[in-house]
Amino acid sequence: MNRIPVAVYADDPILRGGTVHLLRSRPEVELLAPEDDGRAVVSLVVVDAVDDEIARLLRGLRRGGATRTGLVVGRFDQNSLRTTIECGVAAVVRRSEATQDRLVGAITAIADGEAVLPGDLLDTLLAHVGRLQRGVLDPNAPTLSTLTTRETDILRLVADGLDTAEIALKMSYSERTVKNVLHEVSTRLNLRNRAHAVGYVMRHGLI
Repeated sequence: MNRIPVAVYADDPILRGGTVHLLRSRPEVELLAPEDDGRAVVSLVVVDAVDDEIARLLRGLRRGGATRTGLVVGRFDQNSLRTTIECGVAAVVRRSEATQDRLVGAITAIADGEAVLPGDLLDTLLAHVGRLQRGVLDPNAPTLSTLTTRETDILRLVADGLDTAEIALKMSYSERTVKNVLHEVSTRLNLRNRAHAVGYVMRHGLI
């Protein structure tokens, strides 16, 4: 098994220590010392809430380009959700739900290029996007016709945290078909990866 190099960033030593304690025994994860954070495939940011300082950290991690970011957060509102999407965060896990298995599952999904977002947070984001679209009409914005029904259904499942195999099983497609559909969407819309695709279509209210 190839261990996933993970850097942990936290609000305080207690949060960091608790997260490290949960992950230390798992063979899927290689926890990095702070001086080795540059090797991280996944950066896990553990905070009480998303404030301006955390937003700067998330943007800095995104600009670094070599790591993908997951957020473990206590308090999370609509503005926080919008910030995390804009900062390229690939996964959000509530601290109250951050069991060892949940964290490792999120880390693995992030490393595999998946996006993970709790269903209720997705509903909140879609409602917010709908309000923005009603308030600011942009004739050049993408519309529902940008995506086929199959593309929309697959992207919804990606946003719900399902991996390729789970999507293929649920939709009775082959895994290759699912990968091809996601590749086609990413190529057509000039998107970098699955997380970018989900963020893009959610921002424009396409799913």
